[in-house]
Amino acid sequence: MKLYALNMFQPVGERPPPEVLDPIMKELFEIRRELEMAESWVFGAGFHEPSASTVVRVRGSDVVATDGPYTEGKEHLGGITIIKVQDLDEALEWAGQYARITGLPIEVRPFQSEG
Repeated sequence: MKLYALNMFQPVGERPPPEVLDPIMKELFEIRRELEMAESWVFGAGFHEPSASTVVRVRGSDVVATDGPYTEGKEHLGGITIIKVQDLDEALEWAGQYARITGLPIEVRPFQSEG
């Protein structure tokens, strides 16, 4: 089995209203249940807006923390789901379900080590 991250990218801005977001979240919960039943669920969570992030860098001999995202953009990493599946094809199938429900791009990225 291999570990994959399903990275969900969303536009910067206000959250959709509950009447739009609630049905999407319900469907995402169902996918999670399917992943759990298949023993493929590892972890998943959404992130706060990019403005809530802190970037840590080394400058000379100092470690400096600055507020804000690493990069500015029209989209940001809104959440991740870690799955454990047989291969890339299976990971892409799950990512396709997430993309169909959310209408958002989903990046599928394998981990370097086996799960």
